Amino acid sequence: MRNNYRIKILGFLLMLISIFSTAQTSEPVTRITSLPEIDMAEGVNIHIISPEPIQFVDLSSDFLVGDLPAENIARIKINPAPKDSLSSKPFNAKMIKSREDIGVITIVGQSFMAQYRVMYRVGSQYNIHTNLQIQPEDMQPLEFTKQAFSNTELYRFSRQILAREPSKPLRSVKNLKLNLELNNVYVLDDYIFLDISMQNNTNLPYSIDDIKFSLEDKKIYKATNNQSIHLESVYRVQDQKNFKKSYRNIFVFKKFTYPNSKVLKIRFTEEQLSGRTIEMGIKYSDILNADTF
Repeated sequence: MRNNYRIKILGFLLMLISIFSTAQTSEPVTRITSLPEIDMAEGVNIHIISPEPIQFVDLSSDFLVGDLPAENIARIKINPAPKDSLSSKPFNAKMIKSREDIGVITIVGQSFMAQYRVMYRVGSQYNIHTNLQIQPEDMQPLEFTKQAFSNTELYRFSRQILAREPSKPLRSVKNLKLNLELNNVYVLDDYIFLDISMQNNTNLPYSIDDIKFSLEDKKIYKATNNQSIHLESVYRVQDQKNFKKSYRNIFVFKKFTYPNSKVLKIRFTEEQLSGRTIEMGIKYSDILNADTF
């Protein structure tokens, strides 16, 4: 009985040693043969669509060229006359065989990296890719020392707020038959979410020219010596410019503080010629008493 117990203990220790050794020596590696493939041909651009703003694109060979026509779209094509970095002579693209590997495309977003192996096709362009949406299974998560939420994550959090029916607003201002309301304030890590809505009680649609956020002196903000500090949101869930009766949006800011002598001003201005303007002040206590998700 004692020998069996010793054998079980020894087996358990050997298993732990094996697991520890594997964890110390194994390294995650992605090989080019395991990358998803993209079929490309001369004269046909491929547009790679990212769910997040693209930070940068790497093209591993002179056979590929591209640009960023939009913050979340990479446009890439076959270089018609790639140069040999050593001889400076143009390659003969006709010598490349169909389905030959001509490079790797690397797309880096805010929270992921995606890589694709480019295969050159000659002749029929029936199966050539013209656009590609980066799928979750193609994304390799990126870890940063200080985690910042991506636009995709901020959008998800904002949609969760919009799904909640506003109750009694924290702040409300009426002017020119417009009603501007601060429905609620939420905090998540180093981010502040402002849930703002506006009702238009006229038959004249409201055309938003600008939405400004600033820190201003509470008592003398109309004086000439007023010190105004402009604040820029890092994200807003929508860019709606016109509405007839109701408007609601989520504005996201990185964490900020301000003294009791100042107030956070929200100012909506309309396009000319109507030019209706409405503004509202938010006390620091509203930020300090913010809800969490």
